[in-house]
Amino acid sequence: MGQVKIVTDSTADLPESLVKEFGIHVIPLKVSFGDTVYREGIDITSKEFFEKLKTSQQLPRTSQPSPGEFKELYEELTSDGSGVVSIHLSSLMSGTYQSAVMARKELAAKDITVIDSKTVSMGLGLVALEAAKAAKAGKTTDEILTIINELINKVNIYFVVDTMEYLQKGGRIGKASAFLGTMLNIKPVLTIKEGLVVPFEKIRGKAKALEKLMDVIREFSEQHGPMQCALVHANALDETIQLHEKLISQFKYCEMMICEIGAVVGTHGGPGLIGFVFYEDKAQA
Repeated sequence: MGQVKIVTDSTADLPESLVKEFGIHVIPLKVSFGDTVYREGIDITSKEFFEKLKTSQQLPRTSQPSPGEFKELYEELTSDGSGVVSIHLSSLMSGTYQSAVMARKELAAKDITVIDSKTVSMGLGLVALEAAKAAKAGKTTDEILTIINELINKVNIYFVVDTMEYLQKGGRIGKASAFLGTMLNIKPVLTIKEGLVVPFEKIRGKAKALEKLMDVIREFSEQHGPMQCALVHANALDETIQLHEKLISQFKYCEMMICEIGAVVGTHGGPGLIGFVFYEDKAQA
């Protein structure tokens, strides 16, 4: 019997070094400027995307992989008898999960499991990473699925956006529509619950909004102890590095990755987004 192979999609925003180290297979979503279609992470980098976004007259469009693209990947990965665990962004944000399910149905004889992570960006990325670590360690599909399901229920995402414009235009605003039409310089702090973007708090000014993120992390740390975590940003590296330094000084046991948000999540979150993704790490307690 072959090993278990882990598939995720490009909205996981995983650093390429980790993708290679743990053998994660990433299927790209696409972003379109006019008639030109780019595969995220293949035809366009995060930096190139945000440069194009500055000069684009219209918000770019995003699209999920087709069932055929998933089928082709699954056939390749299972050709040696391996099983596949395929973990994707929230089904309430994209049709990616549904495309994967359709492909799996066409390959019913193969050992393929498709998971709705109910999250996105490094929320998805951290889940896929732990699944890949388990697969590399020789865990069975059932053992890997147990790890995934536990993490999906544990992962937290809180983020600050410079404007609600991109979430609104991209149709990914969820219950956070309550924050629309607010006064100038209000920076919404948002979170993801059950696969949807929901409001957390309205803060005047980005500096104070980032301080609110610090408060959330501090409270979680006091209650739960050590964390696995990642900082994510959309073309806001300098601000994110400053936040990282503050967090490291206060939470010395907490190792944090800094990850760039890619083109697809960047289309809907907009430039300037900064977020913190974390979960309790009992292994470090």
